[in-house]
Amino acid sequence: MGVSNWTLARAVSRAGQLGVVSGTALDDVFVRRLQDGDLCGSIRRALEHFPIPEAAAEILKRFHKPEGMQPGEKYKALPMYRQAVSAMREQITIASNFVEVWLAKEGHDGQVGINLLTKVQMPNLASLYGAMLAGVDYVLMGAGIPREIPGALDALAEGRAASLKLDVEGALPGETHLITFDPAKHLPVTPQLKRPKFLAIISANSLAMTLARKANGKVDGFVVEGWTAGGHNAPPRGEMKLNDIGEPVYGERDMVDLAKLGELGLPFWIAGGVASPKGLATARAAGAVGVQVGTFFAFCDESGILPHLKTVVLAGVTARNTTVFTDPVASPTGYPFKLVRVGGVQQQDDTRIRNCDLGYLRTAYRREDGRLDYRCSAEPVDTYVKKGGALTDTVGRRCLCNGLVATIGHGQLRDEGNVEAPLLTSGDELAHMQCFLQGRARYSATDVLDYLLSETPAADLSLTATSGAQAVH
Repeated sequence: MGVSNWTLARAVSRAGQLGVVSGTALDDVFVRRLQDGDLCGSIRRALEHFPIPEAAAEILKRFHKPEGMQPGEKYKALPMYRQAVSAMREQITIASNFVEVWLAKEGHDGQVGINLLTKVQMPNLASLYGAMLAGVDYVLMGAGIPREIPGALDALAEGRAASLKLDVEGALPGETHLITFDPAKHLPVTPQLKRPKFLAIISANSLAMTLARKANGKVDGFVVEGWTAGGHNAPPRGEMKLNDIGEPVYGERDMVDLAKLGELGLPFWIAGGVASPKGLATARAAGAVGVQVGTFFAFCDESGILPHLKTVVLAGVTARNTTVFTDPVASPTGYPFKLVRVGGVQQQDDTRIRNCDLGYLRTAYRREDGRLDYRCSAEPVDTYVKKGGALTDTVGRRCLCNGLVATIGHGQLRDEGNVEAPLLTSGDELAHMQCFLQGRARYSATDVLDYLLSETPAADLSLTATSGAQAVH
């Protein structure tokens, strides 16, 4: 959330690679940036170009605080997403994604992508439309099976309504629930938009073949993400087994057969454990167009992580006392999630008083009366159990929404006087960055690119960056 922000993506794109902004929870990040004052004026500059001017004016009226947040003041919250939300709630989502992509593309002709999570279903159509209004070039999506996204992109590009099936726990056989987004609800005349290329993030050959053959529109390529990448990882195939320190054990069944993937005839990038000149060369030798890099960019000057957190983490890397733990239960999604362990930073732990007020990882479920409700295994335990959730599902869960937003400096002030603590995530490569750092306490995005491209002919490259990850061709 907000780590691969427009500043980072713009720096990578200006350098000739594919910079990718994170769209996850971007609407809440957007309104909190406005409440912090938008001191550089970038958001207001971008909103001047937003094609729904009355919505832009209303957003500024509601959320912009020229003086910024005052001591003891809480951020004004957005209503949590549901299957259907108000036109204004959708317009905030549209505007937030428009602004992020517009700023990332400002002042150069490089390409920009956006990364969204398939599993965070309810905001995705409005998010995609906002990014497309700003001319986004690529859409990258994983954390689920994004089979319906290509068709949605086709519809939105043509100004038509688009729908996605909403996953509902306990839905009856034959029961279908839809999330629908209609551009005509927001614009009297819907423009014809460029259809961005769609890259699916996959961790198995079977998923790649399913998407290539059964998606409802064109899949333009894949990002092959291994279990060493940061954030969420796909669970191991088969029975979950843990190693001596409690991490999931991965093996050969969890590796993508790149030769077989190449037979699909679509370009692919490799992500996870490839952030080096040798990693890039090896990826290309295996048939990849390039690599996707996250961890190195996540801690560069331009990323959204708070500066003091970067300083502590990088000092820990240099001192060789920073580790990355793949936690099998931290995420409410049930997917393994990587957590950075480093001294000197108070991160979210079990002492946190549970509160679910952002709700991006909530799942929909069918109540006995047939209506839909929403629950998250990281919300207050009694609330989750009353909604029919299993008590065992709450054990060890972290509020990723609030923790990750706090990591980029927008933690909410709670009634007990505490500000939400951060949660740091990273790929396994964090512990092996000494060769790149060479004693530096900080570095820029172009430093990362210079390193990755240092031993490879410049005309034969491909890099991409998404969600703290950038792509290199």
